[in-house]
Amino acid sequence: MAKYGEGDKRWIVEDRPDGANVHNWHWAETDCLGWSRDLLTKLLNNLTVLDGEGNIHLKTKTVDKVDGEAYVNIRKGKIIPGYEISLSLSWEGEAKDADGKSLLKVDGVVEIPYIADENADEDPEVKISVKDEGPIGKRLKEAMLAKGKPLILEKVRVYVESIAKGGPVKDEVEAKKIATKSNSTAAVAAAAEAVKKEVVVEKKEVKKKKESKKGFKTISMTEKFSCRAKDLFEILMDENRWKGFSQSNAKISKEVGGQISIFDGSVTGTNLELQNGSLIVQKWRFGSWPDGIDSTVCQVCFSFWLK
Repeated sequence: MAKYGEGDKRWIVEDRPDGANVHNWHWAETDCLGWSRDLLTKLLNNLTVLDGEGNIHLKTKTVDKVDGEAYVNIRKGKIIPGYEISLSLSWEGEAKDADGKSLLKVDGVVEIPYIADENADEDPEVKISVKDEGPIGKRLKEAMLAKGKPLILEKVRVYVESIAKGGPVKDEVEAKKIATKSNSTAAVAAAAEAVKKEVVVEKKEVKKKKESKKGFKTISMTEKFSCRAKDLFEILMDENRWKGFSQSNAKISKEVGGQISIFDGSVTGTNLELQNGSLIVQKWRFGSWPDGIDSTVCQVCFSFWLK
């Protein structure tokens, strides 16, 4: 791998002067805990659960606590949410008799101890408690479990779906997608025109190179390895070891005239001369090179030439 500032500039990744993260290619994280508190408060505050059915009145009051962490990561335009939060919600209930006279008013608490992205496809546990555990208080608590719990879970699912779509950064992501789509036609046309020009230039270059090899250079490099010559020879000619240290597919013939293919086929060639333990001479070419262009690679006693 080339050092920063060296090598072919086409392969060097540089920071943009304006600091822009184009198309969210780089990892970008947004803290969503405050947004989560606001959305859950909006979804769960002052919900009417029962309004006189069975002479019972139930409603939620306020979201008193949202603790934990919540964030949205964006990588290559893909939204990756993460959250682990707990929630506490107060509620109140009242039971009346047939004449509408109040029998008892109670306060209670709804607790959801764990809402997390790892369980996004499942409803979280919901705990409901009441301060008055008398017969009427228990009746109101049971009504809250039967009618209030499903309603609360419905609102929690709205939150889960919202953060999965990007939460507070959803509009930003959608805007970039629209901008990219609107520019795609012009981009494709420009790319096609650029390809045409490049093909014309490449054809001219190939013609010039066939006429003359001016500009070709011989590059000599020397590296020292603390091992025997035959060991290095075996490593360079063993396709399984090539696969291991390059983490890519390789096919290497051990015969003169045999074909080689390394780095997932990016480099192909032929064995020109082999002397066991001392010499490897191969003809190499990259797939991106024009037809008829190749290099002779010699590896002798740990020395390396390209010409």
